[in-house]
Amino acid sequence: MAQYPPINVRLAVNRVDFNLITNDGIQPRLYTPGEEISSQPDFLRGHGTYVDDEKTLRASVAGILEKVNKLISIRPLKARYNGDIGDLVVGRITEVQQKRWKVDINAKLDAVLLLSSVNLPGGELRRRSAEDEQTMRRYLQEGDLICAEVQSIFIPYIHEY
Repeated sequence: MAQYPPINVRLAVNRVDFNLITNDGIQPRLYTPGEEISSQPDFLRGHGTYVDDEKTLRASVAGILEKVNKLISIRPLKARYNGDIGDLVVGRITEVQQKRWKVDINAKLDAVLLLSSVNLPGGELRRRSAEDEQTMRRYLQEGDLICAEVQSIFIPYIHEY
């Protein structure tokens, strides 16, 4: 019977997250949602913060304090991608629809790659036809990885009643 080396198991209490350690070797303070950051009115509020009724600056997400001059923001520990125009993204095709592909780019919503935005094989400029739409799976299909540039951003408007 084969002899296996012993397994070293560490509890979460003893584990050190090296992503949270600064250059000085100091682990920064972790803020939780609703926790007071500052009661002084001379600071500007950045992402991940809000001002309550008593004019106190509080954290709106769990994360680490980032301070640039008088701007205070909380960098969340875990966040989804928020795209900007011009970003290069890597994504996986999740669905083939009519004249478009749905792409998972680890954002809050799936990205959309339009057939009209794709340079088809051969490189020549041509009109997109019904034939191209019917053969979309020949170009990209579910599970394929792509690299693309963000051309526009659509933020859906959510009605609150």
